[in-house]
Amino acid sequence: MMGISALFVCLIWALGLFELNSALGLNGSGMKCKLQGTAHPPAFSMDGDYVVGGVFSIHYYMHTVRYNYTTEPEPLRCTGSIDSRELRFSRAMVFAIEEINNSSNLLPGVTLGYHIYDSCASVPMAVRLAFQLSNGQDPEFSPGNDHNCSQSGMVMAIVGESGSTPSISMSRVIGPFNIPQVSHFATCACLSNKKQYPSFFRTIPSDQFQANALVKLVKQFGWTWIGAVRSDSDYGNNGMASFLDAAHREGICVEYSESFYRTHPRSKIQRVAEVIRRSTATVIVAFVASGDMRILFEELSREPSPPRQWLGSEAWVTDSELLRFSFCAGAIGIGIQQAVIPGLRDFLLDLPATKVSASPVLTEFWESEFHCRLDQSAATGESLCDGTEDIQTLQSPYTDTSQLRITNMVYKAVYAIAHAIHNAVCQKTNSTRECDKVTRIESKQVLTELKKVSFSQNGYDVSFDANGDPVATYELVNWQRSASGSIELVTVGHYNASLPVGQEFHISRNLTWMEGGTQVPASVCTDSCPAGTRKVLQRGKPICCYDCVPCPEGKISNATDSADCFPCSDESWPNAERNTCLPKPVEFLSIHEVLGIILAAFSVGGACLAAITAAVFFRHRKSPIVRANNSELSFLLLFSLTLCFLCSLTFMGAPSEWSCMLRHTAFGITFVLCISCVLGKTIVVLMAFKATLPGRNIMKWFGPPQQRMTVVSFTFIQVLICIIWLVVSPPFPMKNLTTYKERIILECALGSAIGFWAVLGYIGLLAFFCFVLAVLARKLPDNFNEAKLITFSMLIFCAVWIAFIPAYVSSPGKFTVAVEIFAILASSFGLILCIFAPKCYIILFKPEKNTKKHLMNKNES
Repeated sequence: MMGISALFVCLIWALGLFELNSALGLNGSGMKCKLQGTAHPPAFSMDGDYVVGGVFSIHYYMHTVRYNYTTEPEPLRCTGSIDSRELRFSRAMVFAIEEINNSSNLLPGVTLGYHIYDSCASVPMAVRLAFQLSNGQDPEFSPGNDHNCSQSGMVMAIVGESGSTPSISMSRVIGPFNIPQVSHFATCACLSNKKQYPSFFRTIPSDQFQANALVKLVKQFGWTWIGAVRSDSDYGNNGMASFLDAAHREGICVEYSESFYRTHPRSKIQRVAEVIRRSTATVIVAFVASGDMRILFEELSREPSPPRQWLGSEAWVTDSELLRFSFCAGAIGIGIQQAVIPGLRDFLLDLPATKVSASPVLTEFWESEFHCRLDQSAATGESLCDGTEDIQTLQSPYTDTSQLRITNMVYKAVYAIAHAIHNAVCQKTNSTRECDKVTRIESKQVLTELKKVSFSQNGYDVSFDANGDPVATYELVNWQRSASGSIELVTVGHYNASLPVGQEFHISRNLTWMEGGTQVPASVCTDSCPAGTRKVLQRGKPICCYDCVPCPEGKISNATDSADCFPCSDESWPNAERNTCLPKPVEFLSIHEVLGIILAAFSVGGACLAAITAAVFFRHRKSPIVRANNSELSFLLLFSLTLCFLCSLTFMGAPSEWSCMLRHTAFGITFVLCISCVLGKTIVVLMAFKATLPGRNIMKWFGPPQQRMTVVSFTFIQVLICIIWLVVSPPFPMKNLTTYKERIILECALGSAIGFWAVLGYIGLLAFFCFVLAVLARKLPDNFNEAKLITFSMLIFCAVWIAFIPAYVSSPGKFTVAVEIFAILASSFGLILCIFAPKCYIILFKPEKNTKKHLMNKNES
């Protein structure tokens, strides 16, 4: 496109400046310059001391020209309907120049003229007009003594064009001539490049600021899944590129990005409309020119589509002509600030018949709006205008001055040029009342002064930075439905790019969303992942599309849309929702729980049983059965069994340093004391039989003193083992965090495993030794043989503790303690029941057997 434009520019330039009639033999003073081709007539013009050019897209389209390269092409001309808003822009330029000419402060004594053209919003026409404004309109003129045809009739500056693409083409043409161009509506960020466009200025902010503002708006409302449409032009493509780049940095995903232009075939427009209808994105960001947006809205209105929240750029969102599309109610966007231009409305409505008839553009506008014909000879099928048409009652963008936005940009552009001319002309004279209009200036001087202008007009500051851009300030506008049902453009906030980050937006009133909603619509590819889950990207889709996966065991996420889950501390565990860490429940064998109560009951019951047994034995201590069973060792055994039952209570409750040391040592010592007594009784039984043999007197070595010494010696060894254990590495309370992930087990660490197994091993050794001796004495010929009872008791004892080892090792948590208590109680009950229950039965229920004679009888079997 740019290559064809450049070729077209070169051809026009060559044709415009090459032919000189003086080449036929005229001398220098009679040299004439002749323009080639036919000049395009202006829409509005007026002569003046200095002429300002204007280019506006008053019509939508340019007539298609066919080239056969055999005949001269027909002149370029505009077609289609008139853009009433663009007509208002051009008339506002006329108003501003007339206001300046009537001013006594700005350019006193100097009049500004204007040549305003219609570019049809097309590049070829804009390029042609750029050359025409550079060369002047006189078909034949004398260049003077400087022999320079290119300097005759050159305008001082140009206001326009409305679109970015035509403005780019114009700037490339007039830039080499140093003719300043001040656009009121060309927002492409590319035009800020002073190396490519050195003479370009604008009173409207660059799209770079608008793109950033739109991204911040999308981010503020929480939209992460959007659609994007743009004009297939420099304005749309560059503006959308800036937006998409900023959106990507903010983590905003774009479902689709479609481009179109109003001259594209309808099939292309239909395809874009269908993409919008089938999309899942609720929000659509449109970087589209007003004329293009009208075409798209007309296509969308032909077939209903799901509700969409439109977010628009200033090019269309403030165009009052588009408010008729009711399905776009709730649209929001960035708009240029409103302004008040005193006297403009009266000027626009001052259209007498003579003025309208004198201008083809105004005539076309009048006939289009009132649906009548002014020219009687051309009236074919339409009624003639009879003079009753009242423009005061006309509802049109041309007459609508309630929302002066871009119009004010035109107004400021004209005043900026006037100030630059004033500084170039009037500063050379000392008079402040009147400027020297005789002194001629060149456009280059105006360009220099334009870079330095700084003034205020109607309360609005006007200045340009190094890139020719103004300070970026916008209004946030909203399409709201009024009480009458019509859609109105309402200002709901402001944006100032010069404010600190995070403070640029200020929303001053409530917004209305699509379908008249009051809640911000959601537009996300995937709903936010709640706390307790993490995001997992879906393969082949943008980062905004993901699955919400629950956090794995032991991990949580406490924020929405968390990218990862993190583990809880060692002493905490996730709740059921896995969105917070709770302290792990502490578990130990408590005496208040069912298992603890049962074990404690058996422990106390066993101790009571031992005490009752001791009481029975003490009551019948002189009976033969008690005397025959070594009453002293029996009482010591019952005492040790009582301690064995009670020591199980030390295993209950929360472990402490003292309880941990006490429970294992008390258990070890009391059981050794118990087994020592049983062992003593077994030895006494065995030795007593041996002593009855002829020639034996062994009992003298196993009397009561020796029995006591045996019990003390065996017990002392266990005490010594326990002391060494407690000194070297005693048991200590600990929090077991590994057995269960979700709870803490309070338990006693062994300290030294060797010490623990030494205590158990010593008990087992004594029990085994006692069991062997009891087995040896089980067949002695007494009627009442205590060795048999000891054998059964030791058999139960050993079986219990052999089964205890694997059960202890494999039991989790507090059940380890319960297994140990159960082993203590089971072995204790085995001892007391096997050894003492038969004797108590005889004492209490069979007293006839409690005689020396009965005890001394041999078993008849």
